[in-house]
Amino acid sequence: MRRRGGDRSPPCVRLGRSAPAGAPHGPEMISISGEASREFVDTNVLVYAFDSSAGSKQTTARTLLERLWQTGTGCLSVQVLQEFFVTVTRRVARPLSVDEAADRIREFAAWRVFSPTVADVLAAIDLQKQTRLSFWDAMVVRAAAESGCDILWTEDLNDGQTIRGVHVRNPFAAR
Repeated sequence: MRRRGGDRSPPCVRLGRSAPAGAPHGPEMISISGEASREFVDTNVLVYAFDSSAGSKQTTARTLLERLWQTGTGCLSVQVLQEFFVTVTRRVARPLSVDEAADRIREFAAWRVFSPTVADVLAAIDLQKQTRLSFWDAMVVRAAAESGCDILWTEDLNDGQTIRGVHVRNPFAAR
């Protein structure tokens, strides 16, 4: 889906900053159908991209989001968007205005956005019991799996771990 003016980059990427050497590019996984594999972004990564006090994590998160915009493979969930809104308007050093945060959410609506059902909540509860993840992390894993994602970008879980067929990657971990 094309964004305004044909630019697929999110506003955070159009600030003219260049990607640092060694920034996370993720594996270029291709499905049997020949399509690039989907990648799910957790709240912490999304927040760092818009948190001007996040230093190198902001640069890394922006680079990752730019790649996902360019490839059209980014996925989120309603939960991630809700947590993003609360965090960037209240909990970061320099909060976004409510209107600016709402604009970012509207833009990310172009991505595949998972909306959980009661069945998903119950499945996340089962996943929590089986894996000892927090309920909220289990909801994120469930959303990534149900969205058909091969990768979940987060710093909240163990880098390299695979849960329900989703590979956990920490974009901030040294490689």
